[in-house]
Amino acid sequence: MKAFGVTNNKFESFTEFEKAKENPTGRDLLVKIEGISINPVDIATRKKIAEDLSDPKILGYDGYGVVDAVGSEVKNFQVGDKVFFAGDYTRDGSYQEYEIIDERIVAHAPKKTSIEKSVAMPLVTLTASELLFEKLQINPAQDNRDKTVLIINGAGGVGSIATQLAHLAGLRVIATASTPEKVNWVKDLGADLVVNHHHDLIKQVHDLGIKHVDYILGLSDNDPHWSEIVELIKPFGTFATITNLRESQIADLKQKSVNFAWEWMFTKAKFKLDSMSTQGDYLEKLAQGLDSGMITSTVTKVFHGFNLENIKKATQLVEAGHMMGKVVIKA
Repeated sequence: MKAFGVTNNKFESFTEFEKAKENPTGRDLLVKIEGISINPVDIATRKKIAEDLSDPKILGYDGYGVVDAVGSEVKNFQVGDKVFFAGDYTRDGSYQEYEIIDERIVAHAPKKTSIEKSVAMPLVTLTASELLFEKLQINPAQDNRDKTVLIINGAGGVGSIATQLAHLAGLRVIATASTPEKVNWVKDLGADLVVNHHHDLIKQVHDLGIKHVDYILGLSDNDPHWSEIVELIKPFGTFATITNLRESQIADLKQKSVNFAWEWMFTKAKFKLDSMSTQGDYLEKLAQGLDSGMITSTVTKVFHGFNLENIKKATQLVEAGHMMGKVVIKA
């Protein structure tokens, strides 16, 4: 079968190659890939490669396709099912014609929503869901109108769905956005208030009549905003992030007794935790939300044709760091 990978940390190392199709065992599915989306983690993973590889590394952590075969212990899927998922960091990714993946982190694909709109959403939705409902411990069934969350990089991939989920959970949402187009984007997704992360966040939030916020999500480089995060977070509030942070910075949160949490969506699958099945559950809810219109897909760019040229073009867009929403490749 056809696959696409990289042999070192340079963009120029992208290559197409042939690979044997695997047979699923245990709880694994073999999925014929019909669509993928590109995420910043794809680029970050490539850049971490320390030396030239003899076998190309297959990236890609969003996938949509048809179940082609199932392992002997599979319970929830059968051949022919349409599925979508966000992958497992320890295994080959979705830049290939067929992918092996554990059924516990897979869901039935939306029935009324297109491939491109669906495949844009798994990784970012899992990340946002774990941030909000596990790290911030938001209970969407409660009345959360008195709680405020500041989402830094609200127009990005994770920010775009985190804004929606926080809004649906009833929080007052402040999202950051830096252009008129992105401001309109996050407002349409449910942001109550918008501030510009290229300007003083403390002044802007205070000018809104808000002294402190209960929660902050750091979805971009935290360094430029660290003093703003420390000032704006409420005592006993929670700051959670998906990006790196210097160890020395965390001590700045001590005087306010701020809760701090990392989010890496691949942890459950990497360590084969029993809780990995929660990811399948989150994605089943996502499928229902997309089909009902409660959740808006955040795809903004689609390439047609699952080939090396389109993988390179899509990667360049994401690597530039200015994407609003998600970029997708449809086979």
